[in-house]
Amino acid sequence: MSSAPDDGAAVAGAFSKVETWIFDLDNTLYPPRSNLFAQVDQKMGAFISRLLDVDLQEAKRLQKGYYRQYGTTLRGLMSEHGVDPHDFLAFVHDIDHSPIEPDPALGAALSLLPGRKFVLTNGSRRHAESIVARLGIEDHFEDLFDIIAAEFEPKPARPPYDRFLARYDVDPTRSAMFEDLPRNLDVPHELGMRTVLVVAPPDTPQETVAYRQQWEIEIGDAASIDHVTDDLADFLVSVSEDLGSTPSPTD
Repeated sequence: MSSAPDDGAAVAGAFSKVETWIFDLDNTLYPPRSNLFAQVDQKMGAFISRLLDVDLQEAKRLQKGYYRQYGTTLRGLMSEHGVDPHDFLAFVHDIDHSPIEPDPALGAALSLLPGRKFVLTNGSRRHAESIVARLGIEDHFEDLFDIIAAEFEPKPARPPYDRFLARYDVDPTRSAMFEDLPRNLDVPHELGMRTVLVVAPPDTPQETVAYRQQWEIEIGDAASIDHVTDDLADFLVSVSEDLGSTPSPTD
């Protein structure tokens, strides 16, 4: 599944009713060239290898199978092997976050958006806190909703979205969701959110996105994607500029 990024005209009026801005974390708030997931991927393989006493090749096969079947490797390990999720998250997110560099342009763009802002991630809160701090954007978010808050049920299933909406009393029809995986936008679209797919910039080194399986990129309903961008900060600036000339919603 692929699509060209939106131009400015496609944004016009589209976000006039949005009061809540919801962002995925990994490869959405920071670009894939940071390649953090390569570290996480390696740690997951090591965890499974040690847990099940298998070699790393078999661990990788199991890891990807659980991810595809259950939505996250963690969910598969919990379902199939009764793994303590807190132990798993502490191990796999104990990584070097230094590849994430401060992003003042993104911070400036977030500051222009009216309303509430959240992170909604299948990762852990500790991981999310590390990333937004490295980016220098932590002060822009009301809260970070992680896999623990979602009771370990991951996107793209509907329950984590419902739990998020209920916890913060969010109206999905006045919300926008930003994601890097098309399948994670299906439920937000069904709920009435404005949806934005964040894709890798064209100059992204191939090795930094090679970990992705083709099915992972393709699964999802194209009709669930309202907008596509390869530059989140620039897209948010376009949105804010449009909102500056758009009357506040009164309906």
